[in-house]
Amino acid sequence: MAIPKDYLLKLYGGWYGKIIGIRHGSNVEGWTYEKIKDTYGEVEKYLFSFKNFAADDDSNGPIFFIRALEDHTCTEEITPKQMGETLLNYVPCGQGFFWWGGYGVSTEHTAYENLEKGIDAPLSGSAALNGSAVAEQIGGQIFIDTWGLVNPGDPERAARYAAKMASVTHDGNGVFGGMFVAACVSAAFTERDIQDIIRAGLSVIPADCEYRRMADAVDAFYRSHPENWRDCFAYVKANWGYDRYPGNCHIIPNAAVMMLSMLYGAGDFSHTVNICNMCGWDTDCNVGNVGCILGVLNGIEGIRKDWIAPINDFLACSSVLGCMNLRDIANDALYLASLGYRAAGEKIPERLGALLTGPKFAFALPESTHTFRAGGAEVPFESIPCPGTFGGRCLRAAVPDAGKPVKLYRQTYYRPCDFDDNRYSPSFTPEVFPGQTVLMRLKAEKKTKARLFASDLYGREIYGEWTGTADWTLLRLTLPPSGACIGRVGVETEGSNTFFIDYLTWEGNADYTLDFAKAGIEKWTWNHREVGQTSHSKGIWECREGKIYGSGSDHAEIFTGGRDFSDYSVTFRFCPETGRRHLICVRTQGMLRGYLAGFLDDALVILKNGRKMTELAKMKFAWDNGREYEMTVRARGSRITLCAEGACLSARDEEAPFLTGCFGFSVRQGSRCRLISAVCRPEEGESAAET
Repeated sequence: MAIPKDYLLKLYGGWYGKIIGIRHGSNVEGWTYEKIKDTYGEVEKYLFSFKNFAADDDSNGPIFFIRALEDHTCTEEITPKQMGETLLNYVPCGQGFFWWGGYGVSTEHTAYENLEKGIDAPLSGSAALNGSAVAEQIGGQIFIDTWGLVNPGDPERAARYAAKMASVTHDGNGVFGGMFVAACVSAAFTERDIQDIIRAGLSVIPADCEYRRMADAVDAFYRSHPENWRDCFAYVKANWGYDRYPGNCHIIPNAAVMMLSMLYGAGDFSHTVNICNMCGWDTDCNVGNVGCILGVLNGIEGIRKDWIAPINDFLACSSVLGCMNLRDIANDALYLASLGYRAAGEKIPERLGALLTGPKFAFALPESTHTFRAGGAEVPFESIPCPGTFGGRCLRAAVPDAGKPVKLYRQTYYRPCDFDDNRYSPSFTPEVFPGQTVLMRLKAEKKTKARLFASDLYGREIYGEWTGTADWTLLRLTLPPSGACIGRVGVETEGSNTFFIDYLTWEGNADYTLDFAKAGIEKWTWNHREVGQTSHSKGIWECREGKIYGSGSDHAEIFTGGRDFSDYSVTFRFCPETGRRHLICVRTQGMLRGYLAGFLDDALVILKNGRKMTELAKMKFAWDNGREYEMTVRARGSRITLCAEGACLSARDEEAPFLTGCFGFSVRQGSRCRLISAVCRPEEGESAAET
């Protein structure tokens, strides 16, 4: 089926609707209908405000699991096994991302351990292995919306993709729920009536399954009693409630709440998400699912601004890579749309292609703010049509006369103090680094001057030159190499004026030193601590006397830098203390994608990290625990080079090389290492002679 002409805007509405629903239901998750009614009465708007809404499993899963299409194949040839590998690649073991409630208790935890031990999907999520109680919990549908978003107007194809993805962790009704939600999201692109959307969703699942019996019963009650959704909820609670199903959060009661809210909400976004939230149970999951379906149906223009404004395009996640966890909804919509065209076998439209490859933050989509904020005054931001701009729209900022300079900026790094809670353990790497050049194109309503600025993480301000901005002007600021990464970039203004921002971006390679003493440890909760400016998976990572210590029983990794880093070198000074496996990570794209190079037993090695490690090069090398070393790994084109103590080893990856990715350090099999410093420098690509 051809991609609809309004695809991007409806997708944007769906993804925004998903995040709105998650936020709306987050702090009443697990509450009963009665508790919500007694506490809030009739719910008509957000129940809570946040500094910034922290990471949530309901958004982690959809935006990272869909990357299977990019990492493997963007066709229906993709397999559950490949989708399971995608889960292993992006999920940090035992922390954040989703609920780690124990093997045999948490469905995702159970499937993760199965996958990690070599039990591939779909057996990893099967009832035959895990039992039906574990296999039929709610996760099969809460992580699935994006498979509908990338298959617009084709519910059957969306359901086929969803069945594969859901089978990684679920089975039975757990899979059927995923198929239903994906098909509803897909149908909402072309159907105009919510009941037709529900019918399309039900058409892809077996007629004799429990999920279908529940849906038909709720629909029949609605047709007989269309006046009061509370009567329907009483019927659901009596006949399909939590007391009738095993496990912590079974899919059937929560799917019944989704069904009744969509039927009684009658296609209205606000009415639907409010009904769904007032029913209680797994609120963020349920409201997130219906928010996505109704967001596609109504489009971004059909969602009230008071739902959108508090989110401000912001999305925090908690994958294993901190460089991928600071996200915004507009850019995610562009990315998902590109997958939709690729999955349909259609050429990506020229405008979408330009937005994907152009400046990092252009305001092409209605309501897009790319999380811009103001310092020094209250400043309203609005995305408006703007001829002559990169995306055809710009961000308008009405700056009052505050009697002091006002800053308009994007925050490029977040710390625990930026959040009210620690939902699902986010961790971040800065977006922009010393050595890079920041660019912003803007103009002002009245003739004035403005200058770019960057704030590093330790309070230092870096300024560009004051420049006139009456007409469209491109401002540049090159950030000097240093040991201080960047927390904010933007423009500083003076006096009352209205500014129009075309785009913000940065370019070039990083040139910086990660100062472990200044980075320190960031304390999120008693059991969630991160080395500043990094993320990690497994192991013990601690900071003492300005050094980082890492250890792990089987493997432990720490990561920093950017996912888009291409040709660079990284030099670590370190001291191996125990064990025989101490390796630098480069071009890292997750737990199963990238390269490792360093000490392994009595050798220097270069390894390619996939589902299994592949040795690219090896040479004998004598080294000792308790001694400091300086080791450099260079990534240039498809060639990886390792140098330590005058010895060098090089290899070129001949098969599907990883050409971008962040860097870090890995210790394995009982090793412990003291990291003293890390320096990242730009490198030129491979020369013709090298290739």
